[in-house]
Amino acid sequence: MAGLTACGSDNNSSSSSSSGGSSSSTSAAAGGSTSASGTSSSSAASGTITCAKGTLSGQGSTAQNTAIVKFIKDFQTQCGNDTNVSYNGTGSGPGVTAFIQKQADFAGSDYPLSSAQQPQADARCTSGKALSVATVPGIISVMYNIPGVTKLNLSASNLGKIFNGKITKWNDPAIAADNAGVTLPALAIQTFHRSDASGTSFNFSNYLNKTAPTDFPAAANKQWPGTGGQSAQGSKGVAQSVKTTSGAIGYAEVSYATSSQLNTAVIGNAAGKFVPLTPANASNFISKAKVDTTGGNYLFNFDYTYSADDAYPAVLVTYEIVCSAGNDSAKLPLLKNFLAYTAGSGAQSQLEGLGYVALASDQQSAVAQIFNGLS
Repeated sequence: MAGLTACGSDNNSSSSSSSGGSSSSTSAAAGGSTSASGTSSSSAASGTITCAKGTLSGQGSTAQNTAIVKFIKDFQTQCGNDTNVSYNGTGSGPGVTAFIQKQADFAGSDYPLSSAQQPQADARCTSGKALSVATVPGIISVMYNIPGVTKLNLSASNLGKIFNGKITKWNDPAIAADNAGVTLPALAIQTFHRSDASGTSFNFSNYLNKTAPTDFPAAANKQWPGTGGQSAQGSKGVAQSVKTTSGAIGYAEVSYATSSQLNTAVIGNAAGKFVPLTPANASNFISKAKVDTTGGNYLFNFDYTYSADDAYPAVLVTYEIVCSAGNDSAKLPLLKNFLAYTAGSGAQSQLEGLGYVALASDQQSAVAQIFNGLS
């Protein structure tokens, strides 16, 4: 699977087509699953843009915002003024709500529809069920602001204790033990988490809970489940808070850390190994996920027990939430064509340079087939 480059833009606001364009659950219902390593010999989905006239609106995940901005720009540049696609990066939770309330034609969410959301979304679709389709994989970075410290190892255990208020100073012996040769200040730790319903929170808390359950016993949740700390709106807000607060630590997609020029920690996996945040390392971890296609969905189930030295375990995938049937007939051609483009090689090949991980070629084909089959 292709890797990603730690770059991107600081996008957590509404973006529209007039200016060029604007989860991941680790468990799923029982059903057939396959490796996400992408070893199938099937060809990749076409990267060609097929134009359609009309207006389309999406809403949700800030994690995929940078990618969707670029995809919309490419699509509309090709298709012209008769095509209007917009995406509002409000966060995964608000995006799903907007979709259910028919305020968006599709939603981006960093976790698939929950058991409570599924029937509501199905009812919105009227004649078909709502699907959760993995489309844009990415990385979660642990950002910190410690004066004079440019390299930092943080085990999952210590991260769990930090985000639950059990470790409160940067020179705590538990942190120092993992950072030989680093001078850690006697500085208070200021933790920041998302205030809004967030797929990034879901996935980061899932990493902590699955990797260090004793120190982070709370199950994954889109509303940050840790105790204590300070909250900020969106990934942009968390990154800004970390940047302006001495002693701060927070989590966000890697593009926010890069655009804010924040240092990122080398984090621990289930075996206690420290894994740097690199494109290849994130891709290696994602490639060991299982893909579940139950009910027409395309779900990634991450294996947090996978502990290779080169597999960075804090990752996510953004799902496009869309009706399998019952879509507005006037919007259907544009909906199918745009979403199929996001899954094709033309869009996916750009993800590495935008701060993401591309789907493997067989996954691109499978996802594009789902989008092409919408009705």
